[in-house]
Amino acid sequence: MTDGCGLEKSKSQAGARVSCTFGDYMETAEKGLYAIGDIVAGLPQLAHAAMMEGIIAVTHIAGKAAHQIVKTRIPNATYCEPQIGSIGLTEKQARDAGYKVKVGKFPFVGNSKATILGNHGGFVKVVSDEMYGEVLGIHIIGPLATEILAEAAAVLNLEGTIDDMMNMVHAHPTVWEAMGDAFASVRGLQINV
Repeated sequence: MTDGCGLEKSKSQAGARVSCTFGDYMETAEKGLYAIGDIVAGLPQLAHAAMMEGIIAVTHIAGKAAHQIVKTRIPNATYCEPQIGSIGLTEKQARDAGYKVKVGKFPFVGNSKATILGNHGGFVKVVSDEMYGEVLGIHIIGPLATEILAEAAAVLNLEGTIDDMMNMVHAHPTVWEAMGDAFASVRGLQINV
């Protein structure tokens, strides 16, 4: 009855990690049984991912229109020094997926707020599709990376392009402004070098 979900293991192996395969809307192979969080195989073990998985499952159970979770649209934040934030495809993953890739990179050494904070280490890297300019991934190492990751998550979820983001006004002086320069750097048009 619970084949593919591993629940039978949880009774016989105390403390063993249970892993469930899932289909659409977080439903397991056992019809009507949903899984979220760390037991879901193939998705990152992150609190914010589990929260969205729960929202999707409950929305579907309630018979409402729910979206499916997309692994590459889940932001990853590492709270260390320097901070690390990433979402989407890496340059290698994009190339392996068959995209003709164009990359832009902007160092925090060119960012005024990083100067004010005395924290110039790191960069923002943008991975995009060369043909259409779609943003495929954003990777940040540096000051407040886990905070400015929000713009990266928004652009990927909205399937934004480099041109969309280059036309966005980024406040000055902010660390967030480095995102604007990173998008512009894909086209070789960054201002704060």
